[in-house]
Amino acid sequence: MKNYNFRINGNEYHVELKGIEENVARIEVNGTGYDVEIERKIKKTKTPTLVRPVSKEPPKPGIDKREKGSATPVLAPLPGNILTIFVKPGDIIRKGQKVLVMEAMKMENQILAEKDGVVESVAVTPGQSVLQGDTLIEII
Repeated sequence: MKNYNFRINGNEYHVELKGIEENVARIEVNGTGYDVEIERKIKKTKTPTLVRPVSKEPPKPGIDKREKGSATPVLAPLPGNILTIFVKPGDIIRKGQKVLVMEAMKMENQILAEKDGVVESVAVTPGQSVLQGDTLIEII
């Protein structure tokens, strides 16, 4: 692994470090092998550990589609072309789920759902051009 030459009290030592596992180094000194225990101090990280509180409310088993309610539109952030649509009306989606991919300024942009819900309508088709602020999908 690594080679070192030491001179101690006029004597020369050729030391080859073969490997280190946990706190034991395998070395060879002038052709004789040794296992050397290394004393290491545990380094404390300066980065704080993020601890999130446990949610006390149970997770929702599903999303109920409301018969009457206002739909939340997913709007086009930039003018571009629709490449792929991953949802259809009636699909249950979760916040952050990828709903479609559009090309804008020669880059593919993933459009994500802004809330949990049910897809009420898809207002675009693949290949269609859209302007900034156009409604792409409606979620209720």
